[in-house]
Amino acid sequence: RAAAGALRLALEGSGSALVVSADIRTGQPTSGDESTHGDGAAAFVVGDDADGTVIAEYLGGASVTEEFTDRWRVPGATTSRQWEERFGEIKYIPLGEHAWNAALKNAQLAPGDVSIAVVTGPHARAVRGLAGRLGAKVADDLGTTVGWTGAAHAGLLLTNVLETAEPGQVVALLSLADGADVLLFRTTAAIARARAQRTVAQQIAQSGPLLYGKFLAWRGMVTVEPPRRPEPARTSSSAAARSEDWKFGFVGSRDRKSGLVYMPPARISAKNDSVDDMDAVPMADVLGTVVTYTVDRLAYSPSPPVVFAVVDFDGGGRLPLELTDVDPDGVAIGMRVEMTFRRLNSADGIHNYFWKGRPVRA
Repeated sequence: RAAAGALRLALEGSGSALVVSADIRTGQPTSGDESTHGDGAAAFVVGDDADGTVIAEYLGGASVTEEFTDRWRVPGATTSRQWEERFGEIKYIPLGEHAWNAALKNAQLAPGDVSIAVVTGPHARAVRGLAGRLGAKVADDLGTTVGWTGAAHAGLLLTNVLETAEPGQVVALLSLADGADVLLFRTTAAIARARAQRTVAQQIAQSGPLLYGKFLAWRGMVTVEPPRRPEPARTSSSAAARSEDWKFGFVGSRDRKSGLVYMPPARISAKNDSVDDMDAVPMADVLGTVVTYTVDRLAYSPSPPVVFAVVDFDGGGRLPLELTDVDPDGVAIGMRVEMTFRRLNSADGIHNYFWKGRPVRA
């Protein structure tokens, strides 16, 4: 509920705000939570035209709270527990109806004025039951493709709806969690021009399969034998601090005189020996092409084998990179890749993240 509350707080507050929600859902192996939950994140900039293009205006909302135990987690546990779903249905549906009616009254709207409603919550049975009582069209909850992503799900579903919404539509968000929150929006004319670079639907379509054993290992549900190779040294905090733009932003440098792009960024030109005559070049959104590669089955990795490739970036720049989300047998010279921020390894309790290449899927 913290995510819906944070969004409403930003909408009803003053000034601009960045609201980010993210969650990783864990369940016992073969459990219902494991099969129906997922991981996700969503972010919204709340403000006025001075902060960017406004694609939806906040019309108002309502919130109700009731304290009862429906889902809980024991301290130190990796998974949560849930009371039986009939109880959740009995408790949540009246709360959702109360918040829904109050929000419509506050915004002076009728159910028929709502173009599409987003309904989400930890109890699928309560969500389905409430969706049929709203008197409005209800959006796909992505339960069969993404699963319920916990704190991120309200923002994820709202984003998915806004990415296909037309100007002038009223969009409702109803979140069930320790009560109910309803937020109402009207899309602006600008929404037709402000489409995402990669929509939620495209991300779902570009997803790939993952072996169940590897999934359990990554989740920490099973302990697997590590590679019989020397473990990596822990990452240097001081070195990371000296290269923040490169490590976290993937920012290279471009020689002002020769136009040569350096990755990682350089201070001295290889062409004319000039010093500090460079411009910063963000490369995180630049596509690249594999010019050569190797598959290493001996190197230490939490996800062997390691696929290394030398990548030429569009507009200049070359860098050896690890590839991810890739079938080793499917790598080829000429493959197009995009950048993604991923974990390289963990050592001494420190997770080391950097950029990897990921095949561009049509």
